[in-house]
Amino acid sequence: MQAITVERLGGPEELRIGERPTPEPGPGEIRVDVSVAGVNFMDTGTRRLGTAVGPVPFVPGVEGAGQVSALGEGVTGFRVGDRVAWVYAYGSYAEQLALPAASAVPVPDGVSDEVAASVMMQGITAHHFVTEAAPVEPGQVTLVHAAAGGVGQKLTQLIKARGGTVIGVASTPEKAELARRIGADHVVVSTGDAFVEPVLELTGGEGVHTVFEGGGETTFRASMRVVRRNGTLLYYGVLIGSVPVVTITELPNSIKICYPTFFDHIPTREALLRHSAEIFDLVQDGRLQVEIGGRYPLKDAARAHRDIESRATTGKLLLLP
Repeated sequence: MQAITVERLGGPEELRIGERPTPEPGPGEIRVDVSVAGVNFMDTGTRRLGTAVGPVPFVPGVEGAGQVSALGEGVTGFRVGDRVAWVYAYGSYAEQLALPAASAVPVPDGVSDEVAASVMMQGITAHHFVTEAAPVEPGQVTLVHAAAGGVGQKLTQLIKARGGTVIGVASTPEKAELARRIGADHVVVSTGDAFVEPVLELTGGEGVHTVFEGGGETTFRASMRVVRRNGTLLYYGVLIGSVPVVTITELPNSIKICYPTFFDHIPTREALLRHSAEIFDLVQDGRLQVEIGGRYPLKDAARAHRDIESRATTGKLLLLP
């Protein structure tokens, strides 16, 4: 089978396609024929810094969708031919993948493989943000950075589904138009800290209840300035530049800062099944739409990484083995 392999840590040029042995599922594992692999910004960090599961060489990618082609010993709940999606199973940039059965979920008939692969990481992430890490309640006003991006689009729609108001931040007028189309109530075209004054004006000087801060270090301190008294700044831009450092006494207006961890939302298989099913339901009833920002042949994984690192893309990027 063909797969993308990282032989040496570094830039996108280190993503190289080649032949690898067909994986055989071990106990508790399934093998899937991968139809779609999701590209996430975290994959660029893996390419540069390595993985927690072992040294180079490795096959990157942690998310995708496809069809079960073999079962390992002891696997129940799946059959050969089942459509599944998964998250946090390293090796997804490949034609085939052996992964723990516990990492996979069934895909409903009304959800395509492309959509399923697009929501496993970003959808579960956004769901965590708005339901548990910083729960959005009806009438709350929120600020969503990079509102036209993959996570930003899903955040906007999930916030609207919970009755919140969204002020989106986008870097270009074209991205702003996309954010409006997805459902943002207001969109500020901004780079750096230029969003502060417009956001305060839109909120009558009070600021927002919650900032979903995916802009990284360059916008973090400006985001603190637009959180209203006792509000929350949820930070998930850890892979974008240096991690911001603040002291407790710098925090204004008694605000709270949250750094949500993906696995705190799905600490058990039951939680993974429950939350992924909720996301698939939102997709099927039209409350969560998925914008595909780019489709790439597997061999063009390096181009997909260059594009996502350029910050010029919108929506979800997918590899098609």
